[in-house]
Amino acid sequence: MNEILIRGRVLTFLAEPQGIDDTASYRYIDDGAVFVRDGKIVEIGAYGDIRKLADAGIRIADHRPNLILPGFIDTHLHFPQTQAIASYGAQLLEWLNTYIFVEEQKFARAAHAAEVADRFMDELLSNGTTTAVAYCSVHPQSVDAYFAAAEARGMCMIGGKVMMDRNAPDALRDTPQRGYDETKRLIDKWHRRGRVHYAISPRFAITSTPEQMEMSKALVAEHPDCYVQTHLSENRDEIAFATSLYPEAKDYTDIYARYGLLNDRMLLGHCIHMSEREVAVLAETGAVGVFCPTSNLFLGSGLFNAAEFDRLGARWSVATDVGAGTSFSMLETMDEAYKVLHLQGQRLTPFNSFYRMTRGNALALGLEKQIGSLQAGADADIVVLDSSAKSAMEFRMRTATSLAEELFILQTMGDDRCVSEVYVAGRAMKTKNAKHQATVSRKPEAALFA
Repeated sequence: MNEILIRGRVLTFLAEPQGIDDTASYRYIDDGAVFVRDGKIVEIGAYGDIRKLADAGIRIADHRPNLILPGFIDTHLHFPQTQAIASYGAQLLEWLNTYIFVEEQKFARAAHAAEVADRFMDELLSNGTTTAVAYCSVHPQSVDAYFAAAEARGMCMIGGKVMMDRNAPDALRDTPQRGYDETKRLIDKWHRRGRVHYAISPRFAITSTPEQMEMSKALVAEHPDCYVQTHLSENRDEIAFATSLYPEAKDYTDIYARYGLLNDRMLLGHCIHMSEREVAVLAETGAVGVFCPTSNLFLGSGLFNAAEFDRLGARWSVATDVGAGTSFSMLETMDEAYKVLHLQGQRLTPFNSFYRMTRGNALALGLEKQIGSLQAGADADIVVLDSSAKSAMEFRMRTATSLAEELFILQTMGDDRCVSEVYVAGRAMKTKNAKHQATVSRKPEAALFA
């Protein structure tokens, strides 16, 4: 047996916090421990109590005074855009054509896909993210690289090949039949292999013909336990273009509804400019709207209305959306989420932020028994946070008097430097990755822009 005792201040959520004083929504143990055996959580509790459950010679990872939480979960990003992050000066459709479609053509080369997949997974782990839902490129080899990199690290990851058969460069277009056949083969190869899951991924209505949408409908019907992901109502020009291509639809959301794609395993990126009718359809079908704050601000797309989703009973999650999103860090993402909602008179407490990054996003994926909490029986995906990792944070923490204050400091000022360690199925990953990153060569300074 492989056992470890992870000691520190333990925090895990039991339910969605109903306010900043809702102490019943989480469990916090000041001197706590997580007992891990063979990649699973056996029990959590006060260190003295948990220590008695373990053998005398058990390894103890003492992270005091740092916080121990479930690993972060990111519900929408694009692995082929890892090197396209921070591409200047365009809104959605121009940005796609100028930068992203150029970058994604490189993934026809399996070696390039493998190199980026490795860096992508290590960036996630460096930022405390242990599970993510990502789009690959149109090339099957990009999916193989993505899942192989996840498998090598033992990560619970979700992803799939984008299907696009129009309004994209020739090199990035498949056909309805090819998109169906390649997706089906990839599902057979990867879905539920180890800890990975497949997401059927028509990119969005603009890049898929009705024929390809029919093929997507067939795939969803044939593989009901796969996830489905696409984009919805990110940008007003996008909405106008999409609805012009499907004039029979009531609105953008109705395009996906007409093809039977809306279900409780559907993740819809952005969902900004939506009518009450559209949000109500998501509530009725169980589909999840994905709030991508840094991306929405970077591309000037708009502000996600969480209160409307809550009022109508629709589900929503939070994500980085790299590469339009400007950081792999869920801490930095929640900092921007706070500001986006604050601009609309909506309140996001620090407890709600950390709930969303962990249990909330796990619930959105239907994986709350496996990830997103430190409950007994869950996979031991764990992040350790140091709220004094930066000098400015250490100075601010001297005046902090509550857990809520500390969490808000981490959310507002934190980044990957605050992630002291990350465990994937009980294996420490941050230190290993840091050693690897230190050996990565770079161009001499004088040659950087040659």
